[in-house]
Amino acid sequence: MTYLEKEIRSQPEVVEKLLRLEAKNILKIADSLKRADIQTVFVVARGSSDNAGLYGKYLFGSRNRLVTTLATPSLFTLYKRPPNLKGCLILAISQSGASDDLCQVVAEGKRQGSRAVVITNTIKSPLAGLADDVISLHAGPERSVAATKTYTAQLMALAMLSAGLSGRARDQDALQKVVEFQRQALKDSAAISAMAQRYRYMERLAVIGRGYNYATAFELSLKLKELAYLTAEPSSSADFRHGPIAIVEQGYPVLLIAPKGKTLADMRQLVESLEARRAELLIISDDRKILSRARTGLPIKPGLPEWLSPLVSVIPGQLFSMYLAAARDCPLDKPRGLSKVTSTK
Repeated sequence: MTYLEKEIRSQPEVVEKLLRLEAKNILKIADSLKRADIQTVFVVARGSSDNAGLYGKYLFGSRNRLVTTLATPSLFTLYKRPPNLKGCLILAISQSGASDDLCQVVAEGKRQGSRAVVITNTIKSPLAGLADDVISLHAGPERSVAATKTYTAQLMALAMLSAGLSGRARDQDALQKVVEFQRQALKDSAAISAMAQRYRYMERLAVIGRGYNYATAFELSLKLKELAYLTAEPSSSADFRHGPIAIVEQGYPVLLIAPKGKTLADMRQLVESLEARRAELLIISDDRKILSRARTGLPIKPGLPEWLSPLVSVIPGQLFSMYLAAARDCPLDKPRGLSKVTSTK
């Protein structure tokens, strides 16, 4: 078994460990942030961690009514024109904690008097050393270049922080359900392996999500690019209608992430438009009706609140990306031209 597969399959255990070991720390951080009356969250990240930050943007905005924005590190490193960060929470997300540009953003935020929280799998890293508070992912070494277990651990850390800020007991209860739903998603791996064979010669596709799962579209697009070397373009269902839908013709593959929630009705409408263009539909969902419209359905267990669905909906996509890459004879643990730690300036 490859490291990639082991790490995909380890995600329920990683999330369970994170819940157990970091709950008190995250609640303490959340209480402190509430006392400080933080109103703006400035998220800085790269790669898969940036996709986790995109989830945080929807999460903190919708669940905690916080203005949340994603950093543009080039303003700090190349243009030397950082924005005014006074009163912001600088929230840095990084598996390795080693990227120089992230460190520069956090250091500048600290210089301006902002508070910094770092979410990382490497607590003895330069980035963690700059933080006021550190949330450890407890994911253990991630040996495959493609991030999987650290990505879902980052999502869980963000969800735990949001739940701590909300103070709602039902949010804490919902967090405890995630592990079970992830385990169920992993049980369908044999079926997904068989499905992936159909797409062995696929070269391009669109990957579409919206709301909380906009981040999932970006993350699965990244996995398909780095593992299977596909041209996989992510988009929201709304933005897709504003131009990119023109590329869809008969047989064009479109992967939709469409769990139940506020975005499902919109995704159903998009499915109708795609069916009219005779697209090849791959759909990740917990809704039977929309799954029945798919040429390739990737079901997830129903019952998890929409705000936590990205922690589960990404798993069938990870498995699909892995099996598709294997069918295309791509190296799973060390994709060409990539390394585990990418240092950018």
